[in-house]
Amino acid sequence: MKKVLVVMGGFSDEREISLLSGHQVADALKQSGYEVTSYDLKDVADFVETLNRERPDVVFNALHGKYGEDGCVQGLLNLMKIPYTHSGVLASSIGMDKNKTRLLAKSAGLDIAAGGLMTKEEFLNREPPRPYVVKPNDNGSSVGVFIVREEGDKEAALNAWPDGEYRLVEEYIAGRELSVAVWDNQGIGVVEIAPKTGYYDFKNKYSDGGAEHIIPAPIPADVYEKALNQAATIHKMLGCRGVSRSDFRFDPNEANRLVFLEINTNPGMTALSLVPDIMRVCQGTSYERIVSRLVEEAVCDA
Repeated sequence: MKKVLVVMGGFSDEREISLLSGHQVADALKQSGYEVTSYDLKDVADFVETLNRERPDVVFNALHGKYGEDGCVQGLLNLMKIPYTHSGVLASSIGMDKNKTRLLAKSAGLDIAAGGLMTKEEFLNREPPRPYVVKPNDNGSSVGVFIVREEGDKEAALNAWPDGEYRLVEEYIAGRELSVAVWDNQGIGVVEIAPKTGYYDFKNKYSDGGAEHIIPAPIPADVYEKALNQAATIHKMLGCRGVSRSDFRFDPNEANRLVFLEINTNPGMTALSLVPDIMRVCQGTSYERIVSRLVEEAVCDA
């Protein structure tokens, strides 16, 4: 059985979620008979030393956010010729850049929200019509996302916006939150996320009972199929490997408008995560089977 090093933690705002994913992945792999080492990434030099000492057959990448999902760790593992789970350098780096991904999606004929990157100064000079969304261009887990409907929302977004840094400012799309899992270039299933309160923010994502996952999403059959196909299109355009998850907004009051938001090339693997739920309901695939399959299909970039 393969020797697997599960790398988790890291340096991003999603560190705590990464630790949750990593520990659950490690437990599942141990139950499946793999020789598992858990590693909390806090220092790059120590990480390299650990890889050289342990020489794992596979690195399970349970990192989230900057330096873990953006191609950095993937590039290091390519250089060291150690196979790793999920997508390679190019797909990871593009997928982490929300604006580049949405522009690629638009070029493929997908509907995207109006907007783009702005500095704080540009935003203050030409604030878009409300409601709109302000979010980091390279974060996940809804960290730093603000829906601006009134002046207090605007002030909160500005307070969290470092001078000189770009933020993605988009029109707010009313309607319902959908997410699609893709594996082997095929859409697996669509989930509707129904937050108990507010919107699908960090708290609702990771609090038990914060949001209901409705699988399969109760949407018209043609919209369901369209979501599957569009998620697969983006997965293939970026050259993703293994599993990805794409997020959409669906507005039945606007001619069933389906709007692509972003792709996650290394989706979360906690007990509350969307991909395990989708694959369990739509394919009957257990959590242990998902993480084992990711290990067995791990490779470096060609």
